[in-house]
Amino acid sequence: MKPINDRVVVQPAKAESKTKGGIIIPDTAKEKPQKGKIIAVGPGKDGNPMTVKKGDQVLYGKYSGQELNYDGKDLLIMREDDILVILN
Repeated sequence: MKPINDRVVVQPAKAESKTKGGIIIPDTAKEKPQKGKIIAVGPGKDGNPMTVKKGDQVLYGKYSGQELNYDGKDLLIMREDDILVILN
C-alpha cells in the first residue's frame, strides 16, 4: 500500500483492556487509541518532503483519519497534518 501526496497509513495501538489500578474495561467503554505506528508514507505535497517516516511511533487527534480494514488489519489513513507528535 502506497499513500499519495501528504498522507500516511497508521496502525493504531491496541486499546487498553485494564486501568492502571487493575480494573478491567469492557469493550463498550474502551476509548479509541490516539497512538500508533506509521507503516507507509506518501511522497509529500507541493515539493514539501514528509517529516514522518515508516516505523515512527506517533500521537494523533482523537477523530483523525479514515478507518479501514486492509489485509485483516485495522488501519487509519490520515494527512501528515493530523499527526501531533512523533514519539522517541
